[in-house]
Amino acid sequence: MAVQTHQQTANFIWSICNLLRGPYKRNEYRKVILPLTILRRFDCILEPSKDEVLAEFDKLKGKSETIVSAHLRTITGVPFYNLSKLTFKKLLDDPNQIAPNLNSYINAFSPNVRQIFEKLEFGIQVTKMNEKNLLFNVIRKFASDEVDLSPQNIDNLQMGYVFEELIRIGAEQSNEEAGEHFTPREVIRLMVNLLLSPETDLRKSHVVKTIYDPACGTGGMLSVAENYIRQLNSEAQPHLFGQDWNDEAYGICRADMLIKGEDSDKIKPDCTFEKDGFPKEKFDYMLANPPFGVEWKQQQKSIENERATLGYDGRFGAGTPRINDGSLLFLQHMISKMRRPEDGGSRIGIVFNGSPLFTGDAGSGESNIRQWIIENDWLEAIVAMPDQLFYNTGISTYIWIVTNRKEKRRTGKIQLIDAREFYIKMRKSLGNKRNQIGDGEENRPDQISEISRIYGSFTHDGKRTLAIDGIKKEVIVSKIFDNEDFGYNKITVERPLRLNFQASAERIAFLDDIKAFQKIASSDKKNEAIRQKEIEAGIKRQTAIKTMLQDLQKATAGNLFKDRIAFLKELKSIDQKSGVRLSAPELKAVLEALSEKDETAEICRDKGGNPEPDTDLRDTENVPLKENIEAYFKREVLPHVPDAWIDHSKTKVGYEIPLNRHFYRYEPPRALEAIAADVKTLEREIVAMLAEITGSAEGLK
Repeated sequence: MAVQTHQQTANFIWSICNLLRGPYKRNEYRKVILPLTILRRFDCILEPSKDEVLAEFDKLKGKSETIVSAHLRTITGVPFYNLSKLTFKKLLDDPNQIAPNLNSYINAFSPNVRQIFEKLEFGIQVTKMNEKNLLFNVIRKFASDEVDLSPQNIDNLQMGYVFEELIRIGAEQSNEEAGEHFTPREVIRLMVNLLLSPETDLRKSHVVKTIYDPACGTGGMLSVAENYIRQLNSEAQPHLFGQDWNDEAYGICRADMLIKGEDSDKIKPDCTFEKDGFPKEKFDYMLANPPFGVEWKQQQKSIENERATLGYDGRFGAGTPRINDGSLLFLQHMISKMRRPEDGGSRIGIVFNGSPLFTGDAGSGESNIRQWIIENDWLEAIVAMPDQLFYNTGISTYIWIVTNRKEKRRTGKIQLIDAREFYIKMRKSLGNKRNQIGDGEENRPDQISEISRIYGSFTHDGKRTLAIDGIKKEVIVSKIFDNEDFGYNKITVERPLRLNFQASAERIAFLDDIKAFQKIASSDKKNEAIRQKEIEAGIKRQTAIKTMLQDLQKATAGNLFKDRIAFLKELKSIDQKSGVRLSAPELKAVLEALSEKDETAEICRDKGGNPEPDTDLRDTENVPLKENIEAYFKREVLPHVPDAWIDHSKTKVGYEIPLNRHFYRYEPPRALEAIAADVKTLEREIVAMLAEITGSAEGLK
């Protein structure tokens, strides 16, 4: 086989897509190429033991499936087998029956492999290729010596690289669709660097580490983390665990594990929230890139029920975010899987958009979750990444590092890193992906290592010289904060209600617009006669109240009262004389109709003599946790509104992480002369274009 590197092997396999042109679109190629690569690899692995497996199977007929499986796996040396007499190459012997023979061959695999092809829905592609007369030629290409995927020619590690490269190419060619399940490799490498670089025990002989991704997609994060550990220590034993709801992504990830000789049973299907694949497991390391801004309404009942019944003993005790973004649910789920600090603890790396940083006011689910994480001292660092890094979105993204075993120097601290300028432009954009973080390969700068060094240095006001808009500038890229710096007390500032009162024709007429007054002449009785009788009685009552208020107008000569007590005294006197006897709801409606806001009026007070708050003037202030609330109030509020007070019963603690504010860089406006020069240049260009269109020589002058 002339091809040598894993990238060349992957490129050659992908070139078989040329046979699919026409019936298949570019974004559909992976549906054929990935399953056939899996099938060809498994075929090559099983070929040497084929005859022995078939002979042993004949001897085991009548035995239980467990016994049969154990014997056959011992012979193959891998956790799967095939009971068909066919091989990949023998499929070519009968071109007219290639489709049913191929399906029969796949169905003869052990259940763990059959499940992969069922999830990938490969049977649909077999039918489609057969109908379009493509199947024989595609199988012949894969069966050729040029695609020799035998372990003697390409070991598990290299085969893993080949498969990852095929996944990457497939994701890039169908970026809008597959980007949901595929994280760019440089982003994963950065996450893994941040997660594992502080670890001192990874070089220990035969060290065992468990790695988990609850939204594993095609398994990219698990693979990169595994490679990182094995490069550090070839004797290390990383064990990979993952779960994904998407059938295709799950099938590909499970196949990738089998291809690399991993335990594919540790990759689980189904929704992580509704059916936790590892309810009792704890993990050393966890990574995830959960879907951004995806609602969790479908899982709401299950999640809320777990929270109500288990509280903090479950996964969602700290709270639930708003229904349209379940990102923080994934982080809570991962935190629930951390080992206890006395058992070694755990480290988590997760990619978020900006929403989990600041969405949700004090007392909201998001704020409560942030509070729970920060007050437990689990949040270690957040890295702001460049935008336009992902295939299916151009938004800004952030890596959160969460752990329950911080280094001593990081205890009680959170590091914020601004890596938004650490990127290079791609020569060709892929969907929304126009930028990438330099990985040091192919003459690219090693920005991954640079960001990792910034993280490792743990420096406040750490600076770097960066080229921003083509100009080299020294900018702050790292800041260190106390946990409390992100917390605040949200206080409610009240101001007194001040009203004037007047019994005037205009204000009395306002009564008709007030619901409580309207309700007097209404009825909810179903019996029409009774209902009509109640309505008529209500209308009489309304008329009596208005008549009484007209008497009040005469008695007070329509004077304006700026003291509610004085006005009530007059109102009650007329009320008693008229015999109307206003009920509490009626009195409230009358006062609402006859009053107006008036800053010069006396303060309205309750029975205890306390000022009543004006809800229209109610305001809130966020007081940093490190500040004394009363001192802040005296300094920031009272000088502007001396009659204000704090309603302490409404005070709530909130947490937010305003990363952009902490790294704000002031950009002075351009000089007016420069702007004017640009405008004149644009005017000349417009005139020239108009002249070119009209062909008018006058336009060029």
